[in-house]
Amino acid sequence: MKQTVALVITLACVPLLLFIQNQIHEETMKTETLHASIRDTVQLEVPAMISPIQMKDRNGTLFAEEYTEWRQPIHLQNMTFFTRQLFLKSEDRTFYEHRGYDIAAIIRAFTINAAADAKQQGASTITQQVVRMRYLSTEKTYERKFKELFFAAELEKQSTKDEILEMYLNEMYFGNQVYGIGGAASYYFSRPLEKLHEAEIAFLAAVPNNPSLYNPIKHFDQTKERQIRLLRVMLDQQVITQEQFEAYSTFPIQLNVKKKEQFYPMYSSYVLEELKDLIAQTEGLDTSMSKAKTPEERQRWQNEINRRTREVIGAGVTIDTALDQNKQQHDENRMNALIGTGGVQAGAAVIDNDMREIISLYAGAGYKKNDFNRAYQAVRQPGSAIKPLLVYAPFFESGPYHADTPVNSSDICIANYCPKNFGHYQFGTTTVREAFRNSYNSTAVRLLQRVGIDEAFSHLAPFHFQHVVEADRSYPAALGGFSKGVTPLELAAATTSFIDGTYLTPHAIRSVKDSKGEVLYKWKDTSKVVWSPSTVNSIRSLMREVVVNGTGEGIAYTTSYTGAKTGTTDAFKDLWAIGMNDRYTSAVWIGYDRPTPIPRLRDQKIHLRAFSSTMRP
Repeated sequence: MKQTVALVITLACVPLLLFIQNQIHEETMKTETLHASIRDTVQLEVPAMISPIQMKDRNGTLFAEEYTEWRQPIHLQNMTFFTRQLFLKSEDRTFYEHRGYDIAAIIRAFTINAAADAKQQGASTITQQVVRMRYLSTEKTYERKFKELFFAAELEKQSTKDEILEMYLNEMYFGNQVYGIGGAASYYFSRPLEKLHEAEIAFLAAVPNNPSLYNPIKHFDQTKERQIRLLRVMLDQQVITQEQFEAYSTFPIQLNVKKKEQFYPMYSSYVLEELKDLIAQTEGLDTSMSKAKTPEERQRWQNEINRRTREVIGAGVTIDTALDQNKQQHDENRMNALIGTGGVQAGAAVIDNDMREIISLYAGAGYKKNDFNRAYQAVRQPGSAIKPLLVYAPFFESGPYHADTPVNSSDICIANYCPKNFGHYQFGTTTVREAFRNSYNSTAVRLLQRVGIDEAFSHLAPFHFQHVVEADRSYPAALGGFSKGVTPLELAAATTSFIDGTYLTPHAIRSVKDSKGEVLYKWKDTSKVVWSPSTVNSIRSLMREVVVNGTGEGIAYTTSYTGAKTGTTDAFKDLWAIGMNDRYTSAVWIGYDRPTPIPRLRDQKIHLRAFSSTMRP
């Protein structure tokens, strides 16, 4: 009987045992999954941190900075013993002994919080604080705290103690969008960390405990009080002597808060745009985009270029540029004075002839950062300013012609297209020189017909005009009649080909370096021959004639050579002047953003005066 009862009880317990075993298995699996999840989570790469972009001019002088977070990471070995001990003794005295968390501190904090019925006492190690900064929120819940312990333990397995301490010192928040002790030093004192006095370092160390309460700019006295408390901790821990404590406590703290360098946004805004092109070319993204067959596909590649640019910028870079600050300031002052505030706008680009670099850009009257930049974004019909590139130089290249070659300048009609000269004047046989100097339209169209449209446009190919399309291949193009047009920067760049017959795409950026000074990107363009020496000599001679006694009469002769070509569009909606002297090549556009006739300004020769100003050093 007893055996029967025992058997029944055993059989009855089987389901219960199976249930318990199943629950144990499930909990074990959950635990293993949790551990695996934590390991996977902590295996995250270093979080993306937005570091400053700094731009320097041709002489290495800083002129512009772009940042939302100010950081200047420093290697731990470059931090003084005092700096390291200051944070270790005040934040985590057993840092080099524990495994990421301090059990004794946790029990102590739990006891205090339980007695107070609130979560007031903290027990976070430096490792836990790094975990919280990188991977978790700052909410004060026991659930988050439990997860933080696992993360801290895993981080300790993956990194050395010194690596974790370096993360901490470089990523803690110092208020005012400043991160890391290196960033705090340069932001609050405008000096690198190694140049700070121990008292100043202790003053900075007071901030992270409560960046709002101890904001040095707003609450200097409170920050000073906490500095004294930290120094007393250092004294009690025998890191400093009584004499040092007294000396550091009385050392005068004089803030020298960093001001963001934001000079010449007309130039710096273009630099950031050119950076996209540099990255795209270096990484082959521009080639991929050129092969795109649909607008959607092209947009996807553009998005990828933008993403890579943000990634590069976010890592923090120094961009060395060709900016000539004196020239930029001169051009801005003169152009602003000429344009005034009546609504008329202008765009200009100046290129150094020797280096073929962009040294100055004018974006428009009243320009503010991120506004429409007319130097490289204003796409306007060029009028007769295109004639040297599309008509006359190709004409000289097509045969044994020169500036005094006789040409037919009489009226011409091609199908229904019958261009007229300014004032409806009619001419017979003239020289090329006379036709160019006075900008005869009939001559330009006739020469384009003689050269051939396709042949003429092939000579524009090296210059990569972004908005010249297939539909522009027509006879009105001889007079600048494009469906969209060109920008001042594009026209100035193309005009540099008449310096010596070679073309090297002008750039603003010389190099892009990372935080260690290593070059990440640099233009690798090579110069190419685009015009023969005889063509260059003829065009330069013709452009000189324009200045001496042609449509450019009034342009100042600033060096031994000054040559130019003017251009206007229908009803004088756009005024152009392009050309060069011995030092610079420039293109200037003047008009309204919404095309409006400006014959009065044309009569006042404002475009000639503006061009003259860009030719001066």
